[in-house]
Amino acid sequence: EVQLQAFGGGLVQPGESLRLSCAASGFTFSSAAMYWVRQAPGKEFEWVASINSAIDRITYADSVKGRFTISKDNAKNTLYLQMNNLRPEDTAVYYCAMGITRGQGTLVTVSS
Repeated sequence: EVQLQAFGGGLVQPGESLRLSCAASGFTFSSAAMYWVRQAPGKEFEWVASINSAIDRITYADSVKGRFTISKDNAKNTLYLQMNNLRPEDTAVYYCAMGITRGQGTLVTVSS
């Protein structure tokens, strides 16, 4: 069974940083394409970033490019999202995903 659990969210001020983690199990993590998506209050889901080690490809949404970094540690079966220079519009529940499976999210609130 595929299991994904994101954690590391919290309340930060604009300009601060957070690192989200996602613990993965139930599939071959090292070869899987992984994603971060988010859902702001009252809005649709938004794709944030993708990492596909098999083809050495990392992509970001324009809204986070240059501020967020996606990475993965295959030895730990863990996906990361380093978020720098956070903005109020980054406030959302963040989820990690693999294929059509999305795990439990973690809330990030950016507010002064």
